[in-house]
Amino acid sequence: MKKWGFLILLVLCFGIAYKNVPLSQDNVEIKIYEEKEKIETSEKTKKIEIEKEQIYQGNLLLVNSDYPVQPESMKTDVVNLFTHTELINGFVVLNNDIDLSEKIAKEFADLVAAAEKDGVNHFAITSGFRDLSDQQALFQDMGPDIALPPGHSEHNLGLSLDVGSTQMKMEDAPEGEWIENHAWKYGFILRYPENKKDITGIQYEPWHIRYVGLPHSAIMKEKNFVLEEYLDYLKEEKTISADVNGKNYDIFYYPVTDSTNVQIPANSHYEISGNNMDGVIVTVWDEQPDGNQVED
Repeated sequence: MKKWGFLILLVLCFGIAYKNVPLSQDNVEIKIYEEKEKIETSEKTKKIEIEKEQIYQGNLLLVNSDYPVQPESMKTDVVNLFTHTELINGFVVLNNDIDLSEKIAKEFADLVAAAEKDGVNHFAITSGFRDLSDQQALFQDMGPDIALPPGHSEHNLGLSLDVGSTQMKMEDAPEGEWIENHAWKYGFILRYPENKKDITGIQYEPWHIRYVGLPHSAIMKEKNFVLEEYLDYLKEEKTISADVNGKNYDIFYYPVTDSTNVQIPANSHYEISGNNMDGVIVTVWDEQPDGNQVED
C-alpha cells in the first residue's frame, strides 16, 4: 500500500492481507485488498461529499441497452473539430460535422503523436459526439441491427469516437493494431473487442474507442476486462491499488443512495466518476509532475 508521507492511512482490521498480482504491462502492478481499508479522520485528511447525481457523471459511466445516458452525463466541452483546427493534430476528420469533447480530442492527439513515433500515421476520426437527435436520425436510417436508439449509445456521452485508417479497413490496418496494443497507455480502451459480444451486446468494432483514463485503462487491458466486467470487479473488491509507471493510484468503490461523505488524504489529488448505475468510483493519487501518460 502506498505511503502517504505521514502514514495517514491506518488499517482498521488487524492482520489485513492483500494479494500482490504482477502485471505483464510495463511498470504496472495491482494490489487487491481483501477487506476495505479506511482512512482515519484526522487533520491530515479531507472530507469529500458525494451527491447522488454524481452517479451519472464522469469517465467510467456504463452506457448500453440497460443503462441510458442521463442529461448530466454528457460532456460539456463538446466542440466542432472542423472549426477548431488547433485540435486536429496528426489525424484527419471525415467531414465537417464531427463533434468531440475538447479534452478527449487533446488526449487522442497525444495517442496519435505516440503512434507516429512508431511509423503509424494514417488516423482519421469518422464519428464523435452525437446528440440525441443525431442518434435518432441514425437509428431510423440504419435500423436497430446497426445503430442503437438515442440515449443508449456511448457516442451520446462525448467520451467515445470512431477511428479509421485513411489507407484500409481498421481491422487490417496498422492503426487498428496499434490502437489495440497501445491505446490503454493514453487512457483509451477498445470498447467492443473480439469475443466479448456476450457481455457488451455489441459485435467486434475495431474502430470504436472510449476514454476512461488511467489507471483504469491499464487495469482493464491487463485483466482483459470490458467496461461491464471492470465495474463489476470494482464493486466486488471495493478497494484496489495500482502502480502505473511508478505512479500509485488507490481506487475505491462506494455505493450511493443519498449524500455520502468519504475521507481521502489531504494532500492528494482525486477524481470521482459514477458508474451510471448505483455508485461512484473515487480514484486517489499523489501529484506527479510528468503527467499521466505511460512511457513507451
